[in-house]
Amino acid sequence: MASYTYPTLHPSGSITAEQARLLLGSNRLIARRLAEISQMRFISDFLLTQSLDASAGGVFYETGEEIFAPAASELVAPGASYPKVILPEGVLEAARAVKRGIGTDVTDEKIAERGGGVATRALLKLANTVIRDVDTVSMAVIASVVSSTFASPGGAWASAGAVVQALTAIRQQRADLGLGFDLDTVVLSGDDYAALLAMFIDDGALPREAGNIAISGNIPVDLYGFTWTTSPHYTGTNPLLVDRDNLGGMADQNLQSPDWARYGDSGVEGQTERITGADKWTVRARRVTVPVVLEPLAGVQITSTGL
Repeated sequence: MASYTYPTLHPSGSITAEQARLLLGSNRLIARRLAEISQMRFISDFLLTQSLDASAGGVFYETGEEIFAPAASELVAPGASYPKVILPEGVLEAARAVKRGIGTDVTDEKIAERGGGVATRALLKLANTVIRDVDTVSMAVIASVVSSTFASPGGAWASAGAVVQALTAIRQQRADLGLGFDLDTVVLSGDDYAALLAMFIDDGALPREAGNIAISGNIPVDLYGFTWTTSPHYTGTNPLLVDRDNLGGMADQNLQSPDWARYGDSGVEGQTERITGADKWTVRARRVTVPVVLEPLAGVQITSTGL
């Protein structure tokens, strides 16, 4: 599966009124357009990278599972049997997938008067709404489950060097626990991201070449061994430092509704319906999913940063 990059720009380009009518007449095309718009834009999928199956309507999962056997390995003589142990299990939890959706009407008059862009703008707004609502729930779940806190070593983040030093120290202390976690992704609110970007610019701590995020505006960015990202849907008061590979996953359910369609690996589904006698199309978007944090210790909230 291709690596996930968050976010990318939504597809550009205009379509004619005739193309819009063809688009609105096909569930498959609606689903493809929604997938193109929403692809790589969920911070939920960026942070919760594991694919979980909620085909039965929910998912059972274990948290806090030990990564080591309860006994040490032993020397094994030629022809001898290997020692056996009973591996400890984590705490069993359950989460139920929920359906979030929204729809709107696109009338024949709007298409005739304003062109085919009416249809694509409607789909963009629907996709943006689903993204916002799913991400808001996911970020709230992450912030509530990742409850461990760590006071910033050295106090407030007053310089780029202090920031990197604090993050590196926290990362190493969590690694020293021997749990197999590597906290390498920094999640910031919009205001905190802007403050840190300004600090790095003032300190001359950004690369001079085209990779300078102050010039490119790219989010996220890999800098000093960390991935830095932000989302308008993260409203926590403390920066998060997480291990995206182990934190958790999104459990999507495919309802296989005959009048809905999905395209590729996108969890967003689309539906279109011609309202006979009303001269309009009704288009809908939805995602059936639940965010799951598998390893609460795969993240930490950093306090005392002064941001």
